[in-house]
Amino acid sequence: MAVSITKVLLLDNVDPSAKTILEENGIQATLSKEKFTADALIKELKVYDGVVVRSATKISAEIIENSPNLKIIGRAGTGVDNVDVNCATKNGVIVMNTPGGNTISAAEHTCALMCCLARNIPAADASVKGGKWDRKAFMGHELYGKTLGIVGLGRIGREAAIRMQSFGMKTIGFDPIISKEEAAKSNIDWMTLDEMWPLCDYITVHTPLIPQTKGLLNDASFAKCKKGVRVINCARGGIIDEEALLRALESGQCGGAGLDVYVT
Repeated sequence: MAVSITKVLLLDNVDPSAKTILEENGIQATLSKEKFTADALIKELKVYDGVVVRSATKISAEIIENSPNLKIIGRAGTGVDNVDVNCATKNGVIVMNTPGGNTISAAEHTCALMCCLARNIPAADASVKGGKWDRKAFMGHELYGKTLGIVGLGRIGREAAIRMQSFGMKTIGFDPIISKEEAAKSNIDWMTLDEMWPLCDYITVHTPLIPQTKGLLNDASFAKCKKGVRVINCARGGIIDEEALLRALESGQCGGAGLDVYVT
């Protein structure tokens, strides 16, 4: 069934090129930097039949059920955990995402955080800005020969693996829906989580936040890891239990964390 879309609201600092593309296809588009409350967004959406969000705006059941003109929700990114998909489906609202849109950016950012952890770059930068020049305190270590554990072997996880292999890292990983044979095509040794934890020098997570992944890295899993393991999360806040991470950092069980996302 064809859906006719005439007017779309673009939120969360969506790139202006989205507005251009929509308008070139005869759809009126409005870019807004406003951070709407649920009530304010319901009021705003009365004159739109489509909305595009990134990860900041939550499209809840309340918003969907009180926006009778809404026909489509676009997610500029991969995960749709900030959209109540079940409610949208019940109300005949289409939910679309762009799974390949940020793959390279997310993979490169993951690698950048890994390099920062290996070479203590943020701490060294802060030290120099504080008027000190203490090179020996921030020597760090090579990534060459280290083992990178990847949880989630989708597009981003595999792209991160390919890039870190160029540093000479061994890549191992887990994904419940990716076979050993498929992982091997990206030179990743597929393992169960319990097999993987003790081998990792670095761990990076690339999964959606769902009940099965919430708190995946917790006190129990940190205890199974090498002492000093470093972790990176460019996926979703909540995959790593933040309180458990703090305890692991304070005890030295975790040697560092590169986080681009948080629970709140």
